[in-house]
Amino acid sequence: MKRLARYLGRAFRREDGTASLEFVLVVPLVLALFMASFESGLLMVRHTMLERAVDMTIRELRLGHYVNPNHDMLRTEICSRTVVIPDCANVLKITLRPVSTVAWNIPDDQAVCADRDAVIQPITEFNPGTPGMDEEIMLVRVCATVDALFPTTGIGLELPKDSGGGYALIAESAFVNEPS
Repeated sequence: MKRLARYLGRAFRREDGTASLEFVLVVPLVLALFMASFESGLLMVRHTMLERAVDMTIRELRLGHYVNPNHDMLRTEICSRTVVIPDCANVLKITLRPVSTVAWNIPDDQAVCADRDAVIQPITEFNPGTPGMDEEIMLVRVCATVDALFPTTGIGLELPKDSGGGYALIAESAFVNEPS
């Protein structure tokens, strides 16, 4: 028993291996910080690029450069302008509707996002306005569902996710139909 006590006493006094202990304790924290920073940076880049693509596409729509616009055409235009959203054509939904200038009833419902697990996708309202109705205010909501790069660490844990594990990027805009 004395031999075991002496051996353990010597082992506890030894200082070799202390650097590896510090390494083991610090590296997971540094990696978690790095992954959270990278995830939040990627989220910001994706959101900024989506906002920019929506603004550019809506500007073209507002100026009348699209003849008979529809959901698929606007989705294609937005996806061609944002390159950081993977599988953009399948994860992007657009809602376009007029806002009544009589009652000023601004829709308070959330943007409709794609459900990647569903066979039938949710319906979005796409109403480009009443023909001949000049100066009609239009509200546009665009939602893209994307996956977190590191879903189990940092910011990836805190993001609200859908049933497939993706989070929603939402861009909103409003414009006035110009007189023709």
